[in-house]
Amino acid sequence: MPEANRPGPIRLIVGLGNPGKEYERTRHNAGFWLVERFALQSSAPLRKDAKYQALVGRVGAAGPNAGAWLVMPQSFMNASGRAVQMLAGFFKIPADEILVVHDELDFLPGTVKMKQGGGIAGHNGLRDISQRLGSHDYWRLRVGIGHPGDKNAVAGYVLQKPPAADRADIDEAIGRSIEVLPLCLAGDMQSAMQKLHSVEKKIEPKAEKKLAAKAVPVPEAKPEPQPESKPAPQAGKLAAKGLFGSLFGKNK
Repeated sequence: MPEANRPGPIRLIVGLGNPGKEYERTRHNAGFWLVERFALQSSAPLRKDAKYQALVGRVGAAGPNAGAWLVMPQSFMNASGRAVQMLAGFFKIPADEILVVHDELDFLPGTVKMKQGGGIAGHNGLRDISQRLGSHDYWRLRVGIGHPGDKNAVAGYVLQKPPAADRADIDEAIGRSIEVLPLCLAGDMQSAMQKLHSVEKKIEPKAEKKLAAKAVPVPEAKPEPQPESKPAPQAGKLAAKGLFGSLFGKNK
């Protein structure tokens, strides 16, 4: 690929989910699961920043324009874009250097795929991010959670815990995803996708057989949890306060 057309390195990795003990093991939190595990393996603590209503950490080289931010919005799924918009604006990170990790109904547990851009497929977290960024051009890492088989049951399904076998498959897919993240941080998205998707081709036939033999019960519908109505802070006023003061100031 010519240098002029090569994507820039991923500088912001966003895991989507809902905060709180009630939701931490539900399917909708697959994005949180990946970012938490990557942060742990990278020895990158996630710290709560009230201004951004998010847990924020950092991997890679020090400095405002090196390495990558790890972000887990704590404002519930429907307002996930608030933290993304503020961090991307403050550090001048374009949409094509953002990777959003989210649960994917259209893929079986154990399947994970990466792409840039596209629609939101009814995902409330992606909808809010796209609206606040004014772009669909960010990268997505789509972690399969399966589908309940009835579109009317989706809201309840994503807010339930997966059975142990499905959770094991999801965790295995998360492990494969984390293996390609260093390529993403280096800007080699094509190699990252090739490595990730080459494994997918080998496991998908097994997943199809598993789906055919499995009847998914229809869960009771639950409404998506709603965030508290709070005005978003302005990016220009965030200077050296909060998390960033602690990361780049004298007291570390």
